[in-house]
Amino acid sequence: MTDQQIATRCKVRTMTPTALGEESRAKTTTALNGLLADAFELYLKTKNFHWHVSGPHFRDYHLLLDEHAEQIFAITDPMAERVRKLGGTTLRSIGHIARNQRLSDNDADYVSPSDMLAELRYDNEQLIAHMRGAHGLCSKHNDVATTSLLEVWIDEAERRVWFLFETTRHA
Repeated sequence: MTDQQIATRCKVRTMTPTALGEESRAKTTTALNGLLADAFELYLKTKNFHWHVSGPHFRDYHLLLDEHAEQIFAITDPMAERVRKLGGTTLRSIGHIARNQRLSDNDADYVSPSDMLAELRYDNEQLIAHMRGAHGLCSKHNDVATTSLLEVWIDEAERRVWFLFETTRHA
């Protein structure tokens, strides 16, 4: 079998039937893969901070960050499956995530608890902005299923931002 035949066969296998046009599929799957990469980065950063938080509010922050990490991780499978439902391919490796993520890593040996929460708030706000952009794109292409999913994920991210904001508010 030639390389061309293999490439054609592989493409045919991923072309899940959908009423959305080729342009819609391509743009939506690209947007969702970017969001998926960001979600994995934010999940790992949230778990990192969960594991390394310290100080007088340790228990509260530790539990809050664990709850947030679980919520972020919970959107990754539906997000990737939506890409597949549209006939696209999704992220395959840590390197693939790194090439697609827009949120920044934090590899610092120590981050103060207040800086952790502020950074996570900022990252969640960035994720919301990227989700809103994807929502507008999907809405333009009449992809109601993806827009519906994004609306739920935006609401969840806004809740995380709210909690992080209120937790770091000074009296």
